[in-house]
Amino acid sequence: MVVDSYDFWLFDLDGTLVDAEWSYTRDVFDRVGDRLDRPFTDREAEVLWHGLGGARDDQLREWGIEPTEFWPAFHAEEDPQIRAEATYLHEDAADLVRSLETPVGVVTHCQSFLTDPVLQHLDIRDWFDTVVCCTDELGWKPDPMPVRHAVDELGVDAQSTGVLAGDGSSDVGAAWNAGLDSIHVERHDPARRGQCVLGDYRVQTFSDLDE
Repeated sequence: MVVDSYDFWLFDLDGTLVDAEWSYTRDVFDRVGDRLDRPFTDREAEVLWHGLGGARDDQLREWGIEPTEFWPAFHAEEDPQIRAEATYLHEDAADLVRSLETPVGVVTHCQSFLTDPVLQHLDIRDWFDTVVCCTDELGWKPDPMPVRHAVDELGVDAQSTGVLAGDGSSDVGAAWNAGLDSIHVERHDPARRGQCVLGDYRVQTFSDLDE
């Protein structure tokens, strides 16, 4: 089985292990739209929240929105506790992580002021040996540096084989750039994503790995 093939595992967080209720996402984008005087459709909110169009900054520019204006507004409208209470755990991901007997970590674009309350609210922080939040200093997936930082924190030896699982092309790219295998879990209709994300393994749920 794939699960038994690796010495350590890394996971993306949002869209891979957890997701937020749509009502929370819609409310955030309504308030961000008010700040920017530019409303967001349901489709635009979905694309940006889940990164369906690839790199979010590129998507923002395509829509005529400067990322340097969008992200401060977006983070200003995110309430950590409300976000945590609106977040749920994907059961297939929970089953997989609980079954692993190897070092396990998270590498996420979600910032620490949001990540920490989510992990605490879901009571899953102790599932992970390290949690790495991407930053401008550390880099953003598909940059391999956050992944390499997580591997260093896991303390695995240089000959260990590892895999990174995520729901986006940036996760697959980060895995490959860091010399790891990749698992793409497609939690959205590929037609809505508008592109096909390749990976060493492609599954709709982590339960499919057993097959």
